[in-house]
Amino acid sequence: MEARSMKNAGLSAALTGTVANLVLTAALAGLARAEGRHPLRPFNAPSHWLHGRGTGRLRRADLSHTGLGFLTNHGASIMWAVPLQLLLERLGARSVPAVLGSSVLVSALAAVLDYGILPRRLSPGWEEALPKRSVAAAFGALAIGLAAGALLTRAIRR
Repeated sequence: MEARSMKNAGLSAALTGTVANLVLTAALAGLARAEGRHPLRPFNAPSHWLHGRGTGRLRRADLSHTGLGFLTNHGASIMWAVPLQLLLERLGARSVPAVLGSSVLVSALAAVLDYGILPRRLSPGWEEALPKRSVAAAFGALAIGLAAGALLTRAIRR
């Protein structure tokens, strides 16, 4: 891949992942509220990779937990945008259903890796803050956010 193409792919993944994380952030707060839980809990939870278990029970905002948790989710969203962009390019996916289907596939892969293969310390930790059904819904929100980000990226590139 030539340097210009790699730069464009990196920018596309950054924009796609940022949009995905914004959608995911809104969904996590909404899911927590719907479950009768404090909306900061799912943002503190991903900081467990540094602070250990129990971060998903925290109800206060601070840089060490909330900030790190948000940045962890953001980085993961951008990371998952990379295989999505590569998949879309390889498939030549242009239609909204094709982009959405590819996004669902990548989000499902993220769920399998995060909660089935990787060590627990590398998972998002949302299970400490939310029940399983809401964790599954969060991955659905990630898929929607990835699709929205990919479509926005495509529109900007035109």
